[in-house]
Amino acid sequence: MLGRLAKKGSIRRLAHGLYDLPQLHPKLGPLMPSVDDVVRAIQESEAITVQPTGAYAANLLGLSSQIPMRVELYTNGPKKVIRYGRQEILLKPTTPRNMAAAGTTAGLVIQALRHLGQRNVDEDTLARIAARLDDRDRKLLLKHRIHAPAWIARILTRLAERPAP
Repeated sequence: MLGRLAKKGSIRRLAHGLYDLPQLHPKLGPLMPSVDDVVRAIQESEAITVQPTGAYAANLLGLSSQIPMRVELYTNGPKKVIRYGRQEILLKPTTPRNMAAAGTTAGLVIQALRHLGQRNVDEDTLARIAARLDDRDRKLLLKHRIHAPAWIARILTRLAERPAP
């Protein structure tokens, strides 16, 4: 059924078992769906949880302007690679400890800090992270610091205790 609809052009096959309704731009033609839309669809269809890692987490927090061509996500599901267009999404199984803060800003902060490394985190980086945090996020940082390496836990404590801008 889906194959016939894809041949007809009503829907578009992005990858095995992954379809979307193509959006048409008047000048650019068919637009590819965003990574967030594809990830959300995968989460719903496979009943998994994902946590952005590395450069993608840093980009989502505004700490990096680079948009990775290969998006890596930790998951509580199986390993999987999804390729659509020029984009690649890698789902990497991980430990429950890495998934503890999945889906929260605290989880993004932990993964972005891991990616940046201890030597590359300065006051400007902390100020940009703090600007994105609300009271709920600050409480989650304190709650999830036990799942982070010691140097990140100290930073999470500082961020949580920092006055809101």
